[in-house]
Amino acid sequence: MSDNAPDKQISDATQVSRRGFISWMSIGWLTFAATMGGFATMVGRFLFPNVLFEPSQSFKAGVPEEYQPNSVSTAFKAKQRVWIVRTDDRIFALLAKCTHLGCTPNWLANENKFKCPCHGSGFRITGINYEGPAPRPLERVQISLADDGRIQLDKAVTFRHEKGDWEHPDSYLMV
Repeated sequence: MSDNAPDKQISDATQVSRRGFISWMSIGWLTFAATMGGFATMVGRFLFPNVLFEPSQSFKAGVPEEYQPNSVSTAFKAKQRVWIVRTDDRIFALLAKCTHLGCTPNWLANENKFKCPCHGSGFRITGINYEGPAPRPLERVQISLADDGRIQLDKAVTFRHEKGDWEHPDSYLMV
């Protein structure tokens, strides 16, 4: 009788109750579902990657009469990174991006020049570089008059002085 007692204890310990079986199966299925959900999330993330939506490169900047002769407007420097320059006979827009390393220069009205705070490049009111490490003049952006008489700028089209683009009719407005 003592020989049968240990066998009965072992067989009772290895048997799983119906309730225990259902709870272990539930845990297994929940683990499987969580793993498949994570996998589906990763696949969905791969199929729909991040997209950077940038603002339009084209914008309107008022009427030509708003700009005084021989002056620089810094109204669009912060938001659009553009200066609007008016000389005696022309209006043009310069991209506020140093041609050395891309820093944003500042307009120093009392010195009548643009000065880059990063490495000291200096540019005349026309955008021509004359001091510092900047290898070339500032770039102009496309400028035109819209149908409503306001100035239309398009930063997607740039004009470079060293390529002779500054004489292109879309790089300035005659006043």
